[in-house]
Amino acid sequence: MPLPADDLSALADAALGAAAGCRAAELRVERIRSQTVRLHDAQPDTTADDTDFGMGVRVVVDGAVGFAATVDVRPEEAAGLVRQAMEMARVTGRAGGGRVELAPEPPHGDVTWSSAFAVDPSTVPMSDKVALLSEWSSRLGDHPAVSHTTASLLAVSEQTYLADLNGTRATQHRVRLQTQLEALALSDAGFETMRTLAPPVGRGWEFLTGPVGGGNWDWDAELAELPELLAEKLRAPSVQAGTYDLVVDPSNLWLTIHESIGHATELDRAVGYEAAYAGTSFATFDKLGTLAYGSPVMHVTGDRTVEHGLATVGIDGEGVEGQSFDLVREGTLVGYQLDRSIAAAMGFERSNGCAFADSPMHVPIQRMANVSLAHSGATGPSTDELIAGVDRGIYIAGDKSWSIDMQRYNFQFTGQRFYRIENGKLAGQLKDVAYQATTTDFWGAMEAVGGESTWVLGGAFNCGKGQPGQVAPVSHGCPSVLVRGVRVLNTREESGR
Repeated sequence: MPLPADDLSALADAALGAAAGCRAAELRVERIRSQTVRLHDAQPDTTADDTDFGMGVRVVVDGAVGFAATVDVRPEEAAGLVRQAMEMARVTGRAGGGRVELAPEPPHGDVTWSSAFAVDPSTVPMSDKVALLSEWSSRLGDHPAVSHTTASLLAVSEQTYLADLNGTRATQHRVRLQTQLEALALSDAGFETMRTLAPPVGRGWEFLTGPVGGGNWDWDAELAELPELLAEKLRAPSVQAGTYDLVVDPSNLWLTIHESIGHATELDRAVGYEAAYAGTSFATFDKLGTLAYGSPVMHVTGDRTVEHGLATVGIDGEGVEGQSFDLVREGTLVGYQLDRSIAAAMGFERSNGCAFADSPMHVPIQRMANVSLAHSGATGPSTDELIAGVDRGIYIAGDKSWSIDMQRYNFQFTGQRFYRIENGKLAGQLKDVAYQATTTDFWGAMEAVGGESTWVLGGAFNCGKGQPGQVAPVSHGCPSVLVRGVRVLNTREESGR
């Protein structure tokens, strides 16, 4: 933290002392450094280095919630901030809307937690970041098939101190990193693009420059093959619309999980609290324990503990310990993602730690855990073995565009790379592919999940939710999967081109 431990303790004492009459209260002090680098054709296009520093207080008084925040991080301001939050609670309490209760959470005492990384990416000079992306872009741009390149890097270092009336005082440090390169090819027939498949990660700078293996990405190998893959895609035939068996790579499947499972199992959304902004969910509370979400090989967890997860924490924004929990077991809906208020409102004994605020200026709200599909174990099938079980199908890798309805039920997804599968073997690339289904039909048609060797932790930096809007980072781990009989559209034909 940018403040010494004694100063943080003084802030906590001042704030929590002023909140002695509250049903609950939390102080959060946060410093979030966010860096952005973008290049076009190996030349810098955008660089930014921003720091968000401040403190926020949430209180519950007589069944109403109040929140106040400031960038003036001094003990003499902390007590005043609590009084502002208490007054806000009194105002909101008079507005009606029902009492707010928080599910109980035991005290965790003094907690010090950090995500696993070797080098905080925010400490690496901007000049080094630009130089690395420029060199990688030049490698792509030197290939005759590549007309233009773009490159981007996002790095975040998030330091948080939380103190609450329960007796928890937690100091935490998380880092996250996302890097993408994209090549564009032009021809008389049009253009095609292809991106790298490296996921965003809760890792340090070593993900880009460290030895390959142990979770670090093989950038040299991917950059070497990408131009030829793009050239092949430019020449590839357009898909014939119809019904196909799909083998879906983790680099594509993570987004399908995010949209059709992650959002659908947020309980605040499922009971209607997000209806005005982001919609509701087909997985309503009355279906808990009975809804056939997918096939018997489907096991999905919410997890705030997985190493290198973008949503992994020691303690969440309400002082709740990070946990792992089941959402779908053997194809049946068995759980939801919860914060303390929705847990209490719906009769759960405890939150499963899904509260987060993207800034000290924002109140924590229920946000997505790392929602992941389990693999089939160390002896489970490889991606090649899944492909070998398909007579006529398509192998899909990389994410691109997507569409899903407000209840997270009817969806359509495209991708970066598509390959025909004929008689159990890859038979060249296709293009203009989108797959379409309902959530339960798609997951119900999942016949097999890959083994541990196929499992990859993907995800996104920018999951949006709430009014006013907040963004949250979240990971989704998954193996390759085999899904039978999925409808495939030709996107070029659908667009009328």
